[in-house]
Amino acid sequence: MEQTITIIGAGIVGICCALSLQERGVRVRLIDRGEPGQETSFGNAGVISPWSIVPQAIPGIWRSIPSMLLSRNGPLSVRQSFWPKMVPWGLKFLAKSNVASVREISDAMEILCRPSISLYHRHLEGTGHESLIIDSWYIHAFRNAQKANLRDLGYAIRQQKGAEMELVGQQDLKQLEPALSPTFKAAIVIKGQARAYAPGRIGQVLAEKVRAQGGEILRAEIMGISKTDSGWSISTKESALAAHKIVLAAGVWSAALLKPLGLDLPLAAERGYHVEFPNAQIQVNNSIMDMDAKIVASSMESGIRIAGSAEFAAIDTAADPRKKVLLARQARAMLPDIDIKEMTSWMGQRPSFPDSLPALGAVTGQPGLYVAFGHSHYGLMMAPKTGELIADLVAGVSPNIDLGAFDARRFQSRKT
Repeated sequence: MEQTITIIGAGIVGICCALSLQERGVRVRLIDRGEPGQETSFGNAGVISPWSIVPQAIPGIWRSIPSMLLSRNGPLSVRQSFWPKMVPWGLKFLAKSNVASVREISDAMEILCRPSISLYHRHLEGTGHESLIIDSWYIHAFRNAQKANLRDLGYAIRQQKGAEMELVGQQDLKQLEPALSPTFKAAIVIKGQARAYAPGRIGQVLAEKVRAQGGEILRAEIMGISKTDSGWSISTKESALAAHKIVLAAGVWSAALLKPLGLDLPLAAERGYHVEFPNAQIQVNNSIMDMDAKIVASSMESGIRIAGSAEFAAIDTAADPRKKVLLARQARAMLPDIDIKEMTSWMGQRPSFPDSLPALGAVTGQPGLYVAFGHSHYGLMMAPKTGELIADLVAGVSPNIDLGAFDARRFQSRKT
């Protein structure tokens, strides 16, 4: 009898793993406590960028961290109770902020990000919802024109890898994005991008495709996983489920499931927020990042979405209501004519490792267990290729790519 592969987590990463496994003729079962694609996958900025291949830890970032933390309007915050975990995580983060590490990490990020647009088109083909992915540029907008420098390391890496980019002045920027504030004096336009017109609906549509192709989707809260003689046992609040092989794609909740197996991973919940204005009365033509506030504006099916913030806190910590107030104020500073009278808000938890790379692949010493989580800010972009690589590994096909950079144990001390 053909064995079913169980995927824990029905966010966009888990869904893409399921689709790629089905393409290889493998039966799948997705398990999640909520509706598919409606947690962290739901609320992102919608950017699908093959060129989002520069990690968060870059040379010199240590100079910016104190001011970001001390500013009430800064993009970075840490809840007081989280500092004991934040310090070791932060030291690992800073250890990766040298040029050599950035280039190595960028190479790994490129593996996952470069094919994202074509793979999404393939997954959406035949669903009737192909228009949920639309062509776009990614505009990095600067108030200080001197900071828009294509020679900076991140842009230089992109150019060396083939990205088409253009430095534009205020007049050209105004033509590209008339709604943008005149305080922005220059921008770097990264071309050859796409954006999700409704990230949450993409999850719903692709999950329905999994079902239509014979996949099973269960609603259950996972309490633990353990090895058995015949495979794995998955404990839920209601019962225990047997599994032949497991793909763990449960985002920030993944690390707790691995800890009893001897893997103590530096995975942090880096919480992002968004506000959305359904009657904004303006149009945003592309995805735009305010390079000062570190927020992204995009036109969505449901309105103009402003997404950003990096708040480190325990998983069960309540959302900070001040964040939506700040984002609304930043939205007006970025887009002066936006109508903010009607507003919805959201908070989601990015699963982030210090090096901006996910854990991806088979787990050494745990036969039949595969991991696909920790995609940080890049989950929407990295999900389709992650699914392909996981499907190859589960099916016993060598992906012909060195996956060492994604090893779940890469942060563990090497004992001699």
